[in-house]
Amino acid sequence: MALVLGRKPGEKVIIEHNEELCEIEVVKSPEGHLRLKLTGDKSFNFYREEVFYDNDSIK
Repeated sequence: MALVLGRKPGEKVIIEHNEELCEIEVVKSPEGHLRLKLTGDKSFNFYREEVFYDNDSIK
């Protein structure tokens, strides 16, 4: 399953799984770069893709 969304700075996407929430917000740096702010319950683990697939302990 895939979902493609367009979001502007300040807008959010909320993911709910087993009554736990993860909030993803688009933020803009002072230099004008777009970034993602991830906020979730302690049960969520956040990884950058290159770190996730490069770490043997996660596989």
